Amino acid sequence: MNMKLVGGAALGLATVLVLSSCGSGGGTGTSGAGDQKSSAGGPVTLKMVAADYGDGPGKPNSGETFWKGVVDEFQAANPNIKVEVQVINWNDIDKQVATMVQNGQVPDILQTGDYSGFVKDQLLYKVDEVLSPNVSSDMLQKFADFGKVDGAAYGIPFVSSARALFYNKDLFQKAGIAEPPKTWDELKADAEKLKKAGVSQPFGLPLGQEEAQAESFLWMLGNGGGYKDASGKWAINSPQNVETFNYVKGLVNAGLTTPNPGTKDRKTVWEDFGAGKVGMVNGGPMSIPIFDAAGLKNYGVAPIPGKSGPLDTTLGVMDWIMAFNKNGHAAEIKKFFDFFYTGSAAQKISDTYKLLPVTNGGIKKLSGDEKLKPFLDALPNASFYPFQDPKWAEVNPQIKQTIGGAVKDDPAKVLGELQKTADAG
Repeated sequence: MNMKLVGGAALGLATVLVLSSCGSGGGTGTSGAGDQKSSAGGPVTLKMVAADYGDGPGKPNSGETFWKGVVDEFQAANPNIKVEVQVINWNDIDKQVATMVQNGQVPDILQTGDYSGFVKDQLLYKVDEVLSPNVSSDMLQKFADFGKVDGAAYGIPFVSSARALFYNKDLFQKAGIAEPPKTWDELKADAEKLKKAGVSQPFGLPLGQEEAQAESFLWMLGNGGGYKDASGKWAINSPQNVETFNYVKGLVNAGLTTPNPGTKDRKTVWEDFGAGKVGMVNGGPMSIPIFDAAGLKNYGVAPIPGKSGPLDTTLGVMDWIMAFNKNGHAAEIKKFFDFFYTGSAAQKISDTYKLLPVTNGGIKKLSGDEKLKPFLDALPNASFYPFQDPKWAEVNPQIKQTIGGAVKDDPAKVLGELQKTADAG
């Protein structure tokens, strides 16, 4: 999830969810008043904006519930630091944060899907200013390196994930399919068998705005493509990618996928898989709680099929946490970050949402979890979005908004427009 500058009025304080066990006397967290109280040694208020990994407000696994537990525990140990957390769903967080930045209402802490767009505007603290060395040294090195721009680290890995193919064993048996597909030809043949057996969505295809960039990247990888080529140049409209989307468009036109995939978000499609309506779907460990909640037990996990064989890599996803420098609260932010990574909070987010840790210690703790093993094993060979290129902050939102059209209209034209955005300026 990345920043895209938009217009609009600034968010009012009424939209901020205050998760605090402190009473009156805390700072406002705005630039100026908060700094004065900090310099005087009084209470400091940190404003934090976070993405919701749960099912939304009022749900047992909501982001509000998770962060309230973290903040209550932190404030009990640090009574002079108050934390106000605003939780925003993934579809809206980019736009709302961009509006905050435009209007000068910059948070102290942001937890979302990307950091690079803020680096070029010099809005972020460097990691070594807000994270202790012992915490930094426990980070998975490959992940931490992706938090760097021009050799300096600004993004702190927050959680990670990898992707694989989930398939419904009962539906496969009904359709007479013995094993999951390894190639695109096998995938199409299996999808046709599933359709003939009465499965409404043989392959679940979420190309809606929630995470179209992930589903698209998985298909690109299957044909040796990607958002950039081996030399690091943008290659969104490469011949491989155009061929990929022509293939996927063929699946859509044949009625072998989710109907109107450009309008469907991953959560909706994963819920359909859990309900037994989908034969196959790409997903990650965070899909598992959705399947469990729906009561689906008899499913398998396999490598994602590629054009000529299963992928030898997969999409590795990292979300990030970062600190803005405007309000001057580096010392207080460091206390909060150190608390999060060295206490129980980082483990709780993995337990709650089945996301993967980003520290060596966290990975070690989860090594015995059989459900997570395929994804933990996939992380070392994972491929990642081009986080470190500041242009990704402009390209990614446009991918989410438009790439679904590549399986409805002319793929070359849709990918060509995305390439223009990547190449501009």
